[in-house]
This record gives sequence, structure tokens and C-alpha cells, in this order.
Amino acid sequence: MPRPLPRDLVAPGRTALVTQECQVGVLGENDGAKSLLGEEAYREAIPNIARLVRSARRAGIPIVHCTVQFRPDRMGSNHNAPLFQGAASAATTGAAPMTIGSPGTAVLPDLDVQESDLVLPRLRGLGPMGGTELDPVLRNLGVATIVGVGVSVNVAIQNFVMDAVNLGYDFVLPRDAVAGIPREYADSVIKYTLSLLTTLTTTDDLVAAWS
Repeated sequence: MPRPLPRDLVAPGRTALVTQECQVGVLGENDGAKSLLGEEAYREAIPNIARLVRSARRAGIPIVHCTVQFRPDRMGSNHNAPLFQGAASAATTGAAPMTIGSPGTAVLPDLDVQESDLVLPRLRGLGPMGGTELDPVLRNLGVATIVGVGVSVNVAIQNFVMDAVNLGYDFVLPRDAVAGIPREYADSVIKYTLSLLTTLTTTDDLVAAWS
């Protein structure tokens, strides 16, 4: 069970809410149907992320949306793992391709992106922090605590947590605002790995802390 959340850990002035790949091409509908990951994310995580976004805005906490996009020729993107090879065709086909400027790169409308939000797309890598602008942007904002949400617990969220911890950030993980597949595997990763690296919490506790 998550331990009580220290309010000073997530106080405005030191905290940012960072969403990971909560975008149309990853979680939205293609040909009228969501992917397995999209179905799982919409079961609980996306509604809770939307609540956190609204709560963070009211509290004056900066919101950063990390997305992925690709050039049509995939130049500069990774090709060195099966995950990337599978993403290559999905990035340029279907109802929501993720080529630069295409609908799939947009943040989900559920999160109601505002001008005050930052959107940081990346061309490469397994997570939002390694070799991207996220770290210097957060440091310029004076951020010491990251509240990380989104997908997927299978790969990107694990990368995100480890990169952030290695860089000296405190990481707060609302376990009901992240998703992976199958659900039982994601729960095990949170229990046996991410619980050792983050402060586990819930959406309700964060909303209460920011109210």
C-alpha cells in the first residue's frame, strides 16, 4: 500500500506534473478501435491523469507533456530493438500516424492542453528524459519533484523513473495514473521495482495535497 504522501514533497514551487506519451497515436483510436494499451490506459489511468492535470493547474504546478514523433523516413530515430522495428510501420500508417505534424502526435484531448502547458516531443529513445530537453527544462523551472504519469509501465515509465532518480529528482508515482499490459505485470513492476525508487501514491492523495 502507498505510504502517506508528504505534502511538502509535492508542493508548488518544487513540483512538475509530467505526462508520458498520453497522445493520440499511442492511446487513441485507430480504425475505430483502441490498442490493448489504450484500452487499459482508459480503464483508469487517463481519467485520473485528467483529474491531476486540472488539479495541478489550479495549484500553479507546471505541466509538461512528453510525446514521441518521427520523421517520415525515420532518420534519427532508433532501429536497434524489436520495439522500434514494430513502431516503424505504426508510426506512418493507420488513422493516427505519429510522423511530425500528424494527428497522432497530439496530446489526448482528455487532457485539455493549455497555453501554460509545455509539450516536449522527442525523436528517439525509450523514455522521456534520456537525451531530451526534459531535464534542463525542469531545472530551469526549479523543479525538484517529478510527478510522473502515463504509459507504459512496461518500458517508458521504468526508464523515466530510473533516469530521473539518477539525475537527483524525487519521483512521485500515482499508481492509478500509469498503465501497462498485461495489468498484472504492470502491478508487479510497480510493487517489486518502482516502489523501491519512487514515492508511491494515488490520484486522490495528490488532489488532496494540491487543494
